[in-house]
Parts: sequence; structure tokens; C-alpha cells
Amino acid sequence: MNAPEIQQEIQQTRERLGQTVEELAARADVKARARAKAAQVSRRVSRQVSRSPFVQRRWPLAAAAGVLVAGSVMVWRWRKT
Repeated sequence: MNAPEIQQEIQQTRERLGQTVEELAARADVKARARAKAAQVSRRVSRQVSRSPFVQRRWPLAAAAGVLVAGSVMVWRWRKT
């Protein structure tokens, strides 16, 4: 082996070592991995909830109940004064 070949091999080894260190650092960063997993689960759950026919059917009923409660409170306060 001559000097340029050795230098090229050293450079390739440094690059591989750098990649390995980056992979190990990513695996060791538990906080970032937990955040990524939480975001992934959150996206999946919100997608499933938005597609759920149960939620889609119940939404108008919940809105009507909220309006009814708010209206009842307003009438009660109006009669109280």
C-alpha cells in the first residue's frame, strides 16, 4: 500500500466511525426518542378518532346538549334577577 491509499482508508474509517457515533448518540437520546414516539402515537390516535363513526355521530348530540345547558343557565340567571 502506498501513502494515498492509506490516507484514503483512514478517511473512510473516520467516516464510518463518525456515522457509528451518530447512531449511538441517537440511540442514547431517550428524551428525543420518547418525544418522537409520543408524536407518532398522537398522530395515529387523532387520525383514528377523526375517522370513528361513533365520534362523528355523537358530535351533533354533544353540541346540542352544550347549547341546551348554556341556554338553561342563561334563562335561570335571567329569571333570578
